[in-house]
Amino acid sequence: MTERDVMDFDVVIVGGGPAGLGTAIHLANLIERHNAEVESTGEGEKLEPEICLIEKAAELGAHSLSGGVMDPKALTQLLPDWRTMEPPAPIEAEVHKDYVLWLSSKGGKKLPITPPPLKNHGNFVVSLNKMVGWLGGIAEEKGIQVFPGFPGAALQRDGNRVTGVQLVDSGLDKHGEKKGNFEPGGILAAKMTILTEGTRGSLTKQLVNDLNLHGKNPQIYAIGVKEVWEVPAGQCEPGLVVHTMGYPLDTKTFGGGWIYGMGKTDAGKNLVSVGIVIGLDSADPSLDGHRQLQLMKCNPKVAEFLKGGKMLHYGAKSLPEGGLYSMPTNYGDGFLIAGDSAGFMNSMRLKGIHLAIRSGMLAAETTFASLKSGDFSAAATKSYADKIKNDWCYDELRKCRNFHQGFHKGLLGGLINAGFAQLFGGKGAWFTDELKSNAGHTYMKKVSDYFGGKGKPEPEKLPQDGVLTFDKLTSVYSSGTMHEEDQPCHLVVSQPDLCATKCVEEFGNPCQHFCPAAVYEMEEKEGTKHGIDLKINASNCVHCKTCDIMDPYQVINWVTPEGGGGPTYTNL
Repeated sequence: MTERDVMDFDVVIVGGGPAGLGTAIHLANLIERHNAEVESTGEGEKLEPEICLIEKAAELGAHSLSGGVMDPKALTQLLPDWRTMEPPAPIEAEVHKDYVLWLSSKGGKKLPITPPPLKNHGNFVVSLNKMVGWLGGIAEEKGIQVFPGFPGAALQRDGNRVTGVQLVDSGLDKHGEKKGNFEPGGILAAKMTILTEGTRGSLTKQLVNDLNLHGKNPQIYAIGVKEVWEVPAGQCEPGLVVHTMGYPLDTKTFGGGWIYGMGKTDAGKNLVSVGIVIGLDSADPSLDGHRQLQLMKCNPKVAEFLKGGKMLHYGAKSLPEGGLYSMPTNYGDGFLIAGDSAGFMNSMRLKGIHLAIRSGMLAAETTFASLKSGDFSAAATKSYADKIKNDWCYDELRKCRNFHQGFHKGLLGGLINAGFAQLFGGKGAWFTDELKSNAGHTYMKKVSDYFGGKGKPEPEKLPQDGVLTFDKLTSVYSSGTMHEEDQPCHLVVSQPDLCATKCVEEFGNPCQHFCPAAVYEMEEKEGTKHGIDLKINASNCVHCKTCDIMDPYQVINWVTPEGGGGPTYTNL
C-alpha cells in the first residue's frame, strides 16, 4: 500500500471558484471579528483554525473563462466596500443597455420588450478569470492557505463521515506505472470539508451517489460554449448585453445565445464575449455545441458584432440547470456542498456567480458555528440547509424551480411555462408546483427514432474560414488546454466495447459530436464489428464534463487529472 503524508487542517475547501473563495473569505472575516470581540471583552476563546483551499487549475482563475454578467448582491454582502478596495474589483463594465434578439437563419428581430429575467441594469459584465484571481488574493491576505495545482482524487471517509481529501497522485504513466518523478497524493485531514468543485464535481458526484443525497429530481445540465473576441473600438460597447433566442437551435432544443460587451484592451479595442447555452437533455444524438456556436456567429445580426475582430479564447462549461428540486442534500457529517456543485444557479436569469458566493458565505457561517462548538456532525451542519431556506438565495431559486423542465415540451411549452413562473412565483404551467424530470441523458433518442429510420444525415457543411468560424481543434488551441500526455487517462470508460458495437448502431457515437473539444474520435480499426473503435484524445479536454453528463449509457466517468492540467484562460 502506498504511504501518504497526512496534513491536518480544521477546514478544507475543494475548489477555487466564486463559491470556494466566498466561503474562505467570509469564514476568515467571521473568525477575525470573533477574535477581536474576545480580545475587547476578555470573554470566550480565540479561534485559530488551519484552513486551506485546493484548486485543480495551475493558477486561480485558469479554468474560469472570461465573460459573464454578475448580479453584485452577494459580492456586496461579502465585501461591502468592494467598489473602493485596492486593488479595485476587476469589473469590466456596468450594464447600460440590454435587449433580446429572435434569430432566424437569415437575420433576426429585436423583441419589443425584454423579459424581466433578462433585464440586467444594475448588474456588471465581468471577467470571471480576473474576478477569481482577485478574490484569491484577498483570501490569501486573510491567512487562507491556497494551493492551486492540487486536485482532489477521493474523499476520506469513516462511514458516512467525511474526514478529509486525498490528493491526486503525480508521476504515473498512462499505464498507471510509477515514473521517476512519482509523488503520492497526500491526505488533507479535516474536521470540515466543503465541496465547491463546480458543476458535476467528481468528489461531489461520488459522495451524492454513495450516501444517496439526490434531490427529488435528477440534476439537469446545459453546456455553455463561448469565445472571447477582440473587436474594433465602438463596435460592441462595454456594458451592452444582448441575449438571443431561436436560430440555430430547433424548437425542441433548450437554449439561447448571448453577446456581452466587455472592457477595452490596452490598444483601445473592445472585448466581446459571445456564446450559446444548450440543454444536455436534447433528443438529438448528433447535438454539437461547438458547431451551434459557429452557426450562430454566421447570423448577420451576430456577425456584425465580430466583424474585423479576432477570436482570442475559446472554452466550454457545463451548468446545473435543474433548479431547487434537483439540488442534492448539501450537508452531512463533516461536509457541506456549495456553488454549482450543489446546483446554485438561476437558469431563468442565466446567472450563478452571485448564488455561488452567497451559498459559500452560508457554508462559512455554518462552519464557523461548528468551529466554536466543536460539533461537525450532520445534526450541526443541518443549520446550513436551514440558513439557505431563510435567505434570499432560496427565494430566488424558488422562483425558477420549474424553468428548464418546462422546455421538455418544446419551445412554445417552455415559454408558456416561463410565463406562469413569472406570474405565479415559480409555479409551472397550469399552476404545477413541481414539474418532474428525468436525468438529461435519458432524453436522447436513438438515431433511427430521431431521424425517422433514415440514418443520420450528413450535416450541412459549415464554412470554417479561420476568421469568423473555426474547427474544433483550432478552438481547443485557443483555450490554452494542456495536459501531461503520459498520465493515466482521466476519462474512464467502464465498458469500452459498447463504443464500437451497440453505441454505433443505436446512437451513432454521440460523444464525437457533443464533446466541444474533439476528445472523442472514432477511428478506423480492422477486426471490429463496424471497422471503427474509440480513440480518446484526453489532452484536448477543457473540463466541461459534458461526456460524463450526456453519455447515453453512463459509462464515461470524468476524474481529475494531474494538477495544473486543463485549459489556461488568461486575464482578458
